[in-house]
Amino acid sequence: MISVPDARYIEKPALRSTVCFLFSLLVTALSSGQSPAGSTPPAARANPAVLLETLSWDEAEKILTPDAVVVIPLGAESKEHGRHLQLNNDFLMAEYLKKRVLDAAPQNVVVAPTINYSFYPAFLEYPGSTSLSIDTARAMITDIIHSLAHYGPRRFYILNTGISTLRPLAQAATDLSKDGIVLRYTDLTKDDPVEKKVRQSGGTHADEIETSMMLYIAPESVRMKKAAKDLNPDQPGGLTRDPQGKGTYSPTGAWGDPTLATREKGQAVTESLVATILKDINDLSKTTPPPR
Repeated sequence: MISVPDARYIEKPALRSTVCFLFSLLVTALSSGQSPAGSTPPAARANPAVLLETLSWDEAEKILTPDAVVVIPLGAESKEHGRHLQLNNDFLMAEYLKKRVLDAAPQNVVVAPTINYSFYPAFLEYPGSTSLSIDTARAMITDIIHSLAHYGPRRFYILNTGISTLRPLAQAATDLSKDGIVLRYTDLTKDDPVEKKVRQSGGTHADEIETSMMLYIAPESVRMKKAAKDLNPDQPGGLTRDPQGKGTYSPTGAWGDPTLATREKGQAVTESLVATILKDINDLSKTTPPPR
């Protein structure tokens, strides 16, 4: 009769051997940069976007190449947005969009510091609002871009959060093209089907849509209790606090109905805008600059 060994003396050594074997496989996989069988390693983007201001000059030298696309956010840090939004509304928006670009931009993208002043003449009747002349705003853009282009880049994109800024940006793009530099920028006047779908009222400034976006981007900056409908007839010129003044009368500094704003609308419009910006940058990266 053949005797059978006690099962306790079979299971424990076998279990120890199995555990040690699996542990050695895991250590080998981790040390070689591979994932254990059955798991999927996280996708790593090649040459992810870089925040220029965090680099030293020798690090900047390595990334400011002719292949790079330089993104420059532009958002007013001192410009009225009604009684329910802060003076730095556009700056907050530009900073948010900058972070989204850093998270998802295609390779070889360099994000430069945010510009917080520009051409905003329509709001100067409201204390705290500032504006550069159109020539100064244009020159500031071209000077900054010429400085960075000196190191190699020929493609630039302005993360633009304004409307009146389109004029100096268009002039700057024309000037820079003569030097073989491509400048493109966000144009908020272009039709967005998502915005059309969710919008319930008119207006263009501190209105339903802009307020909704801020409820999504920076809700702590929105004072909805102070929001009020302010949608008087559109007149040539800027906004005015004087009922008899030249321009569009606006006692609050808004033009629209921010009381209709919701975070859900803001999320839809913001995500659509981010997708458009990322597409703009990707298209720009494939563009051949004109000859100098």
